[in-house]
Amino acid sequence: MKQEWQQYIDIINQVVKPALGCTEPIAAAYASAVAAATLGTVPESLEVQVSDNLYKNSMGVFVPGTGKIGLAIAAAAGAIGGDCEAGLEVLACITPEQVAQAQMMIDAGHVSVKRTDTDEFIYCCVIARSNGHEALVRISGGHTLVVEKRLDGEVLFAQASDAKAATGSICDGVDISIAAIYDFATQVEFEHIQFILKASELNLRLSDEGMTRAYGLEVGRTMRKSIDEGMLSEDLLNKIVMWTAAASDARMGGATLPAMSNFGSGNQGIAATIPVVITAQRYQCDDEKLARALIMSHLGAIYIKSHYPPLSAFCGNTVTSAAASMAMVYLAGGSFEQSCYAIQNVISDSSGMVCDGAKASCAMKVSTSSCAAVRAFLMALNCQSVSGQGIIARDVEQTIRNIGQMVSHGMSSTDSTIINIMSA
Repeated sequence: MKQEWQQYIDIINQVVKPALGCTEPIAAAYASAVAAATLGTVPESLEVQVSDNLYKNSMGVFVPGTGKIGLAIAAAAGAIGGDCEAGLEVLACITPEQVAQAQMMIDAGHVSVKRTDTDEFIYCCVIARSNGHEALVRISGGHTLVVEKRLDGEVLFAQASDAKAATGSICDGVDISIAAIYDFATQVEFEHIQFILKASELNLRLSDEGMTRAYGLEVGRTMRKSIDEGMLSEDLLNKIVMWTAAASDARMGGATLPAMSNFGSGNQGIAATIPVVITAQRYQCDDEKLARALIMSHLGAIYIKSHYPPLSAFCGNTVTSAAASMAMVYLAGGSFEQSCYAIQNVISDSSGMVCDGAKASCAMKVSTSSCAAVRAFLMALNCQSVSGQGIIARDVEQTIRNIGQMVSHGMSSTDSTIINIMSA
């Protein structure tokens, strides 16, 4: 296998993985679980310090298994019942008794959560104390990327300068482009990428959960009701939007099922998966073709998102859905050129969508970007593409660079304003 193809597989394995609950509060739960394990006992108190963006994305989302919202319950539950070996599924085995114990710790005033000034977008430091002892765990650059551990002031672990790269720099030094991703996805041997079908299994299960039970704003269930009442038809567009939104409803509403995440986001993992799976069903594609499309969607999303910070004022579902649209064109028998058209069309359509934190209404944003993906892929199949208009260049690679520049340099003040509004 080509060297760069193995690099692509390594990238996917690093940032496309199961995550139980929104990854920002889960980062605090994970850091707290590691701190408790370092301390060797259940902490008496917790001090949690997080970056502005991690704080923003934890203010309005349910923590799975707890029925509660926020960083305090995530941290306390992680410290009391979290599995520090489970990564983003740290709270998979949390019990009602442990949740009650965590709430008692919060009610007693023994859990503090503060924003801290840091250049890192993904940052969480937990200090756990018990019986005169203190453990510190610092996560930086990735939701489970521990860079420092201390016990009673003694450094037990500090990340080396050549250690595993942070999420945002995962494509640095790798020869990668949309054309290279397309060639890899369509030519690599099936056995090397078959693992990506797990994304279909996990995220479809979340869709089923969101359609079966009431979570959040019930975006998916509302569409189902409207279809049953004859207000909407169950065409390809509405089916994709309905099932994608339902998965997000369940995820943001605290369902105790993992999502296959993408680049640290379960919603973006859903947006990269469900539209592709339903399109594959529509065209009666086999598992191999579905796997190739999912690789195209997930790796394409990672590549585009590597051009800007991992947390920002920009809703990443936009570019994730652009990559999904590219894969949908492939499933429909379109050309590489048409796949590029699809990316251009989605980014032109929905690149103005901002991120104002993780919450139930994220299901609406997921549905918006997925709807754009369907329109874009249908236009692309008809050889219609936005080109040389606004931030959309004539070349897809330049468009991607333009998005990176817009988010990195043009939206930092927007991000600060959003956080200030939410924190007022």
